[in-house]
Amino acid sequence: MTTNASRREFMRRASAMATTGVAAPLALNLSAMANASAANATGYKALVCVYLDGGNDHANTLIPYDNLTYQTYLKQRPNLLPKQSELQGTVLNGTAGLPAGTSRRYALARELRDMAGLFNNGKLSVMLNIGSLVEPVLKDAVLAGSAKVPARLGSHNDQRSYYQAGLPEGGTTGWAGRMGDMLAAGANSSIFTAIGVDGGGVFLSGDQTVNYQVTVDGAIAVRGVKDGTVYGSPTGGRLLETLLTSANPSLFANEYAATMKRSIDTERILTPALGRTANRTSFPQSNLSSKLAMVARLIAARNELGPKRQVFLVSLDGFDTHSDLAGRHPPLLAELNGAMNAFQAELEAMGVGNDVTTFTGSEFGRTVNENGDGSDHGWGSMQFIMGGAVKGKTFFGTAPDVGSPASTANSADDLGRGRLLPTMAVDQMAYSLGAWLGLSKSELEDVLPKITNFAADKRAIQFFKTPLVGV
Repeated sequence: MTTNASRREFMRRASAMATTGVAAPLALNLSAMANASAANATGYKALVCVYLDGGNDHANTLIPYDNLTYQTYLKQRPNLLPKQSELQGTVLNGTAGLPAGTSRRYALARELRDMAGLFNNGKLSVMLNIGSLVEPVLKDAVLAGSAKVPARLGSHNDQRSYYQAGLPEGGTTGWAGRMGDMLAAGANSSIFTAIGVDGGGVFLSGDQTVNYQVTVDGAIAVRGVKDGTVYGSPTGGRLLETLLTSANPSLFANEYAATMKRSIDTERILTPALGRTANRTSFPQSNLSSKLAMVARLIAARNELGPKRQVFLVSLDGFDTHSDLAGRHPPLLAELNGAMNAFQAELEAMGVGNDVTTFTGSEFGRTVNENGDGSDHGWGSMQFIMGGAVKGKTFFGTAPDVGSPASTANSADDLGRGRLLPTMAVDQMAYSLGAWLGLSKSELEDVLPKITNFAADKRAIQFFKTPLVGV
């Protein structure tokens, strides 16, 4: 349950946003969830968002394996779709959630062999046709312009902002930052509740909270202060710290000093805590692996750092594949595959495999229809959800209707060129993650006001082995 103080703090933030016309974002949703659980939570839970920046090509990530659907996709992307015979090693051996009475099957891209193994071993599942939605919409209303949809659906910046902040481009706060705002009435360890590794931007920025970021090597130190000397002088080091952190009558200088003090104090806590951790698993040599390896070390230091609920963000960019998709996309998937597989193995070695849920995100999917050697901006996509608590080998959501090889008409879920109309909202995903973290139905409605646009029995997606109840 949320403490009265933290609940009042959340309502104050929500009211302030309402007066400026700001819709509550996924970020606020998840930060609210973390804060609600943080004050009185027992045990430990964390969410890790792996953001695929640029709009991942879902049709070459999760590939139809049944003949009918494969041929439908092949008709729309004859130059891009891998041969069906090449997918035998990555067939997903689970049908839970797929349409009953059909032969629908899926495989993952060849580069995702380890993730296919995670799926088939019950540690990973797939979200089908998920995207940012304001409310459930029908194709005819979207095409007629009468449906409420996120603004500027084809814009990277706007849709990245919608996913990470619930706003079009220009929003200044995101979910992890608002989490810090809400924790103002909670634990004194809130600085470590939302952490980005080598990036974060609006996702980690709050109204009062400055986003906390680390590198793949750990905390970012203030040179001279960390070393304790300036040009070999310990006195110089002490004077530098005093100069950087002393209060000042100037509002700008005073804020700068407060920021520097927070940075110095936090680094002095985090660096020694990380020094007592080490990865047990051999991570592949890649940018994303290095980031997830650091997240694992941060989780390993959780008892020293304090928070019982944490949200992490890492990202992998390069997914804007308008051209040369066959050359650019497979290496990205291979990097994702190695990093996600090693991360789950590391969590299990640490004994927290059931306490951390990892999920992928991206600003939008891409068109099923190819443009020659690439694909263009779409809307609905597919995403992964991974962890020991997750109900594995399952397809959540609704498999998209993409028509048939014999039809030239757009299907019910096709807005044109295979641009899919989402049938699962990001808010529904967030609602379910929040329930897993321990929020009640009323708390979830507070932090996810758009969720009330969805039928009560459709809000929670049963991602987890332990059923979500009371929501």
